[in-house]
Amino acid sequence: MTDQTPMSPEEKFGRELVARTTFEKEAVWLPSLAVHHMNAGQTVIDGKTFTECLIEGPAVMAVMTGTSFDTCNMGVAEDPRTLLLDPRGDMIAGAVGMSNCRFVRCRFVQVAFTGAREMLDQIEQDLRSARAEAAQA
Repeated sequence: MTDQTPMSPEEKFGRELVARTTFEKEAVWLPSLAVHHMNAGQTVIDGKTFTECLIEGPAVMAVMTGTSFDTCNMGVAEDPRTLLLDPRGDMIAGAVGMSNCRFVRCRFVQVAFTGAREMLDQIEQDLRSARAEAAQA
């Protein structure tokens, strides 16, 4: 005998959210996105494209292999390093893992970033370059 219990609206929403591969011109609450993926047995958010979205925290994003940022506003901070967190061990716990994701012209609010040292250095350099360009404009 199979269970014929109808799916709740929350469960339906979560499953649809996890199945999506593209997000465009919308607000995305990163903690909710992460929880729905974990409920689906996915410990990392993988293969999504976000275009002109508002990515909201509070959250720490673990930037993993294949994730890129194209013309994004990474957040507001006097010192760009404020947005970057160095991991101390081999693994990162308590962060939203993003693998093979693409962010295009997105804006991040209350999101910090962590990951490999080389990636953090690149984000810092990009943030400093963007600030210098904005100051010259």
